[in-house]
Amino acid sequence: MPRKILAITVLTALLIVATGSSSHGAGHLAPDAPWQSKVDPWVLGRAATEPTEFLVLLAEQADLSAAASLPTKLEKGRYVYETLTGLAARTQEPVLLDLKQRGVAHQPFWVANMIWVRGDLAAVQAMAARADVLRIDANPTVRMSEPAVSLSTQAVQGPSAIEWNISKVHAPDVWAAGFTGQGVVIGGQDTGYQWDHPALKRQYRGWNGTAASHDYNWHDAIRSGGGSCGPDSPFPCDDYGHGTHTMGTMVGDDGASNQIGVAPGARWIGCRNMDQGNGTPTTYSECYQWFIAPTKLDGTGADPAMAPDVINNSWGCPPSEGCIDPSVLRTVVQNVRTAGILTVHSAGNSGSACSTISEPAAIYAESFTVGATNSSDAIASFSSRGPVTVDGSNRKKPNVSAPGVGIRSSVPTSTYAGGWNGTSMAGPHVAGAVALLISAYPWLAGNVDALENILERSAVHLTTTQGCGGDTSSSVPNNVYGWGRIDALAAYNAACSAPGAVHDLAISKIDAGTLQLSWSPVLGATGYEVWSANNAPYFTPPPAAVCASNPQCVTVGGPTAQTALGDPNSNHSYVVLSSHRCGATTTLLSHRTGGFSFWLAPGE
Repeated sequence: MPRKILAITVLTALLIVATGSSSHGAGHLAPDAPWQSKVDPWVLGRAATEPTEFLVLLAEQADLSAAASLPTKLEKGRYVYETLTGLAARTQEPVLLDLKQRGVAHQPFWVANMIWVRGDLAAVQAMAARADVLRIDANPTVRMSEPAVSLSTQAVQGPSAIEWNISKVHAPDVWAAGFTGQGVVIGGQDTGYQWDHPALKRQYRGWNGTAASHDYNWHDAIRSGGGSCGPDSPFPCDDYGHGTHTMGTMVGDDGASNQIGVAPGARWIGCRNMDQGNGTPTTYSECYQWFIAPTKLDGTGADPAMAPDVINNSWGCPPSEGCIDPSVLRTVVQNVRTAGILTVHSAGNSGSACSTISEPAAIYAESFTVGATNSSDAIASFSSRGPVTVDGSNRKKPNVSAPGVGIRSSVPTSTYAGGWNGTSMAGPHVAGAVALLISAYPWLAGNVDALENILERSAVHLTTTQGCGGDTSSSVPNNVYGWGRIDALAAYNAACSAPGAVHDLAISKIDAGTLQLSWSPVLGATGYEVWSANNAPYFTPPPAAVCASNPQCVTVGGPTAQTALGDPNSNHSYVVLSSHRCGATTTLLSHRTGGFSFWLAPGE
């Protein structure tokens, strides 16, 4: 059978047969639940005849809901990392001790509270019988869905300046406004990357222009095999070619005539999750975990401050090849998103029938799923459609679409190839567009809801008569195109009016005769002013310029600064003015009438 990658690139799966042993008893049975009911049927079938790999998901999973109220991406990331690692340290020890005593190969994870195990049926039963174990998931080897390459364009191609697909999503128009992705980090988990490709080297975060440092910038989740790269590669390496092509569409630019990337000013970091096009839920999870808190090459020094803003995922895990439980990666993806990282996922290449978006992780609500279009904005025949029915949700998918037919990009070794078709080629356009948005509006970093909303609402609306999931000929969004084909310029122009574009302000402390103000950051604010109106409980806030001439106005340094304003009278009102790229934002903070009550000005 020819290889296919989610480029058509379709992920086909092979099943790993691994060795392991177990001889101990079954532990503690969960009340009212036979141990078999916790186990993925694939695991039961494989382990009955030979040792195999599986994932032990613990019953206690982290409550990360408090992260939503944290104002910055870094605060979200640190909270998620500390909460997840703390839970794993507290709850995994008894299970790890049990596995160690049984002599069973295992590896703990914290991205979800789970442990990878290689063992036989006795080991499966022992883990499933524990009351602190929720379920046992399969860990099959999954063949990447390969890109279909047009026979007329499969040869190495010469430069074309700005590629048609980059112009199609209007990325050059955002560049003209001064934003190319600078200040933003894109993550990619794929077959690896040729880091020193002329179109990628300058953008690699591990390259400073003189020397390379791969600490915090590269992780290899492949422990054996690895093709031409070998296992545990100490530098970014691509044993298949697919990853280098996808990264080129995100950031590629050789500084000359090969402008193949949407966000050439962004930096990139990478993780190899596939061995020659074969991945497993464990390798995908290991890369996700590393992205939340990248480490040095030796695995030490985990640091959420080094996390990317967006991750591209051009892979899938089909139920037909072993990922029988569609929720196998859901907790992992949820936790990555909660850390303030947008996860872009290719929809898959199983179209053109309805409900063919059926593979983790494209099926999840937390994944930003991308279909593929051609140069005429028609949906590609291979692009998988919604709604998602494999998990019973009937969820509308994809979220958006992007060019994925006849895409030219970088390939090993230091060359370029075109004619690649697949949703693998579409997803990277969206990751690049995210980088452009954050570059222009830094307050969007970590604000995944706002980023997704902007990209959806600004997309070129495209409709279909296919009727998937009850869609009509005028339905937007629909289960073929989602909201439509992304438009980076329209997204840039729409960002200021998007929900979540401005954070509410707040006051902190009151002393007798003095009102002391402090506030949470206004997204993207470049300056703050506090203005008081004596004996004016209701008033129209003044323009920011009034601060220059009004003695009652105090300019302060930032959202953590506090200013004490004398308040001898019973009636005072206060306004905070903040300046940022979307224009001045005026928010009424307080009004004193004997006591204090607080509200926001209309429209804020």
